[in-house]
Amino acid sequence: MQCDGWIWRVLATGLALGLGLGLAAPLLAEEGRLRELATSDDAKGWEAVGRINLGAAGFCTGALIAPDLVLTAAHCLYDKETGARVATDQIEFLADWRNGRAVAYRQVKRAMQHPAYSYSGHDRIDRVPYDLALLELDQPIRLAKIKPFEIAARPAEGDVVGVVSYAQDRSEAPSFQDMCHVLGFRSGVLVLSCKVDFGASGAPVFSVRDGVARIVSVVSAKAELGGENVALSVDLTGALDQLRAAMAGSEGVLHRTALGGGGPGNLGGSDTGGAKFVRP
Repeated sequence: MQCDGWIWRVLATGLALGLGLGLAAPLLAEEGRLRELATSDDAKGWEAVGRINLGAAGFCTGALIAPDLVLTAAHCLYDKETGARVATDQIEFLADWRNGRAVAYRQVKRAMQHPAYSYSGHDRIDRVPYDLALLELDQPIRLAKIKPFEIAARPAEGDVVGVVSYAQDRSEAPSFQDMCHVLGFRSGVLVLSCKVDFGASGAPVFSVRDGVARIVSVVSAKAELGGENVALSVDLTGALDQLRAAMAGSEGVLHRTALGGGGPGNLGGSDTGGAKFVRP
């Protein structure tokens, strides 16, 4: 299955993000390699991460945060070719998808994006703080081996984090990068040294404390900082509570579904590039 073809190739300067490069350079040199979670032993503890199939639009990555709720990126809900929302009945969550099989398959009965997120035809870095969505499953996943992840506080600059994601050329099993760093944050955006690619949109960013992995962010976009590839992710502080409240208070599907030609080139997945811009 192809990825959805979206990517933000943000040519971000230190000025644009309010970050210096002094911290970035040494940390980028330390990053861990991607490790494929190809077997059940490899994937133990990560089974609540899954691939989100989006009909003909491709796929993203998501993670369970409750038996019936998957956290992912808002832009995954749109077809980048038409700007239209992917029909809810075309969205499927495949928990622990590996080598042609999933531990659990669920359809989505409701999809809600952050109320401040607006999809339109212009790439803007100021969308990243709101690039969150919740998918309500048609049936909860209640299996002993699939435990929803807890949410933890925002990590500090310099903290080690990890990412579990699906992406192009590794769509049939998730990969884990267990050592990358928070390079900085500003206005709801975390800048990470993690390796992300097409298909990784919505991937959970983890902090591991005392052997317990908790979600601290969600991957939104791929960027360049000082000539180095970095990832942009959503600061969940406040934003996730706002999204939960919007879902609890609405029987609808989405807020502010602005349709436009094209759309942000995010990390959902095919190898077709999106727009490039220097400043937000």
